[in-house]
Amino acid sequence: MHDPHNERMSGSETRAAGGLALVFAFRMLGMFMVLPVLATYGMDLADATPALIGLAIGAYGLTQALLQIPFGMLSDRIGRRPVIYLGLLVFAAGAVLAAQADSIWGVIAGRILQGAGAISAAVMALLSDLTREQHRTKAMAMIGMSIGLSFAVAMVAGPLLTRAFGLHGLFWTTAGMALLGIAIVGLVVPRSNGPLHHRESEVAGKALLPTLRHPDLLRLDLGIFVLHAVLMASFVALPLSLVENAGLPKEQHWWVYLTALLIGFFGMLPFIIYGEKKRQMKRVLSGAVAVLLICELFFWRFGGSLQALVFGTVLFFTAFNLLEATLPSLISKVSPAGGKGTAMGVYATSQFLGAALGGILGGWLFQHGGLGMVFLGCAALCALWLVFAVTMREPPYVTSLRLPLPPAAARDAGLAERMLKLPGVADAIVVAEEAALYIKVDSEQLDRTSLEREINAAPAC
Repeated sequence: MHDPHNERMSGSETRAAGGLALVFAFRMLGMFMVLPVLATYGMDLADATPALIGLAIGAYGLTQALLQIPFGMLSDRIGRRPVIYLGLLVFAAGAVLAAQADSIWGVIAGRILQGAGAISAAVMALLSDLTREQHRTKAMAMIGMSIGLSFAVAMVAGPLLTRAFGLHGLFWTTAGMALLGIAIVGLVVPRSNGPLHHRESEVAGKALLPTLRHPDLLRLDLGIFVLHAVLMASFVALPLSLVENAGLPKEQHWWVYLTALLIGFFGMLPFIIYGEKKRQMKRVLSGAVAVLLICELFFWRFGGSLQALVFGTVLFFTAFNLLEATLPSLISKVSPAGGKGTAMGVYATSQFLGAALGGILGGWLFQHGGLGMVFLGCAALCALWLVFAVTMREPPYVTSLRLPLPPAAARDAGLAERMLKLPGVADAIVVAEEAALYIKVDSEQLDRTSLEREINAAPAC
């Protein structure tokens, strides 16, 4: 029997996944390249204060959080491409506004406008439209990798580009990358046959309330909120610590971030493998949060020398990379059948809100209490998260599947109930309007033949 799961991705699917991963990467580069440089170079701008620098760092998160889910829903109505083009143009306009600014207020306005180009949900939905069921996870993973890679590149490229072209040049580069993203969507990404309604990649209105009431999903939303708040706040203080406490000129900061990111990336891999293979993801998550807390206390107490700051930054990025990779995987495991798209929408909103709060809080704490107060504030946030992380239940080790149903099976009221009796099926829901079955399965226990037999045995009516 021909198994579609052994097929390779088609040429058009590879182009779709590769093209959209590049669009994501360019946009994230533009967001993150200012992180390592704004605290040091931004103080030269008119009206700059530490609190306003913090606001400029986190400002994009406010508009991203507000518009993330509405833009995704708009793309269901008017099409994915118009929303993506509009979002990238708004993002480019924000970068141009920031590039032409002579005061910190202009940079803040530019960052707010950049964030208004909230296209993540529309890009993910277009990816679902252009890839078949059996390759969707692989395509989503390509986008996930592009986000991680763009963050790493941004940490190194930001200081190098700013050294060469100044803060204005950095924002002009960002605007250029947004326009390049438009060209990629227009010329590389294949056309789709129209929106494919798919609960694994879009927000479903009916699933929103259960998602907001789910205790373990809320713990994970708090986690990504704190993680990005701590990241943004730390980058108000860390670049300044390297200059003031360690005497490292701002033009040389790139090698610290490059070292930390490379070691951090390879350092996290054994923990991810251990967590998945041994089914100990809760232990890995709680351990990484504890390491993040220790890092912030270490920066506060021992961050007076270059060696200490480099060591702390390496440890920080090992824990950060591990958490950044682990949290979406846990959302996927914990979310109910057919609720992953909605859970990811709420999760992304929490992430951007965290980034906004972290920048604002970091700048305010620095202005009123100095560098040490920023690190202590971050440590307090990590301690709060740790309390919620250790009280989380061990997540179910399940995979989400979406199976198209024949018409008779889609009308079968008892199908989901019968599915739940099969070994290895943790959750199941039939969405009649999509003629699809969403199930969560433990692949080590699932008997695929019984699953297919149950679907095909649906009574004709």
